[in-house]
Amino acid sequence: MNAQVQIDDQNVVDRNVDTHNVDTSNDTARQRAAYYDRISQSSLTPLWEVLGALVPRQPNSPAVGALWKYADIRDYVMEAGRLITAEEAERRVLILENPAMRGNSSITQTLYAGLQLILPGEIAPAHRHTQSALRLVLDGEGAYTAVDGERTTMKRGDFIITPAWTYHDHGNLGDTPVVWLDGLDIPLLRFFDAGFAEHGHTLAQSELRPEGDALARYGNNMLPMDFQQTSAQPTKVFVYPFARTRESLLSIARTAADPHMGHKLRFVNPATGASPMPTMGAFAQHLPAGFETQPYRSTDGTVYACLEGEGVAEINGEAFAFQPNDVFVVPSWHTLRLQSRQDTILFSYSDRPAQQSLGLWREQKL
Repeated sequence: MNAQVQIDDQNVVDRNVDTHNVDTSNDTARQRAAYYDRISQSSLTPLWEVLGALVPRQPNSPAVGALWKYADIRDYVMEAGRLITAEEAERRVLILENPAMRGNSSITQTLYAGLQLILPGEIAPAHRHTQSALRLVLDGEGAYTAVDGERTTMKRGDFIITPAWTYHDHGNLGDTPVVWLDGLDIPLLRFFDAGFAEHGHTLAQSELRPEGDALARYGNNMLPMDFQQTSAQPTKVFVYPFARTRESLLSIARTAADPHMGHKLRFVNPATGASPMPTMGAFAQHLPAGFETQPYRSTDGTVYACLEGEGVAEINGEAFAFQPNDVFVVPSWHTLRLQSRQDTILFSYSDRPAQQSLGLWREQKL
């Protein structure tokens, strides 16, 4: 009986100790909360409360995988053409906003994407900005882009660049609407607070060089005799015709496909071998009919557009069926598996060059 009393007494002691610890813990929490309130008035905040979010064990992007089916949104793009002119809007674009980041005008943390429309007879006025931009023609023909006094006729699948701080305008000399995918590094420059822009002095630029001049000077494994360029400077070749891209992809498709990529090539500045733009990289990819890639992830969030074929993109386990002109996004460190239902060609762009130049980029082949 005495033993039982001793045990009960010890339980009372233990309960008292536990209660004392809880009281101390609650008191500490109150003191800390009051401290945080006081230092907040001096614009201070404790690192230990946010360290896990600031220095994560692996990327934890706020963006989510998403797909925009062109067939479903094309009418919205065309309706914009009835509501506002290209000149009024300066750029008549519907932004593809990541569903988890609405209001940020971005598709990933560092990339912007949008669908731009130009109607027959219209001109999107000349301007320039420090943001780098790319265009991928999806729908229609007869439009052009002019970059620093040289025009290029835009054909479906063409990858066209307007390098940072180059004057550019767009026009449509054909008889059908033309839609292209815009990709820019707007969020990245916004992060750096490094954005500048200027309007052109005229609605459209005067022609300084004939169409095809840049491709002839810089895009045929030859360069002007006195031309020197660093890898940080954008390419002088501002159009990569889809006909050439497709020919290259189908030629290498006669060899074995990489299990994680299929047949994938990156676009380069032919003068340096570096990315065409220092902040964004662009890629073209062929997947044979019935091909399934092995799981893959990397730190560069990537925007894809289907140019030919159809298939399924599995992003972190969620399946998105895509067809021609559809756009989908794979955020940073999200696992991607691609399945092609027929011969498929995909275009994609990401911030990989910027990450690589800073020593941040990583990939994992699973």
